Amino acid sequence: MAAKLKKGDKVVVLAGKDKGKTGEIQSVDPKAGKAVVEGVNIAIRHQRQTQTAQGGRLPKALPIDLSNLAIVDANGKASRVGFRMEEGKKVRFAKTTGDAI
Repeated sequence: MAAKLKKGDKVVVLAGKDKGKTGEIQSVDPKAGKAVVEGVNIAIRHQRQTQTAQGGRLPKALPIDLSNLAIVDANGKASRVGFRMEEGKKVRFAKTTGDAI
């Protein structure tokens, strides 16, 4: 199945503790159906000090389910993603505005 959300897409969170927050997708795991979004689903992880890196409590963005994310259209609203053929190529488009992504 074609990927509706890809790395670099600007998305909004639809459900969960970070509902309404927006951010950019940093990585996608299609097998697990999850994505890591910048500034969303932040947890504190403890890091041991090494010779090169300082230790302590570091914030880390954890994966969030793809079903809880929606792409942001040109108007800044959440939109579903559709596919259509343009000049022999399959392109993604926002269903709210009809603009190609």
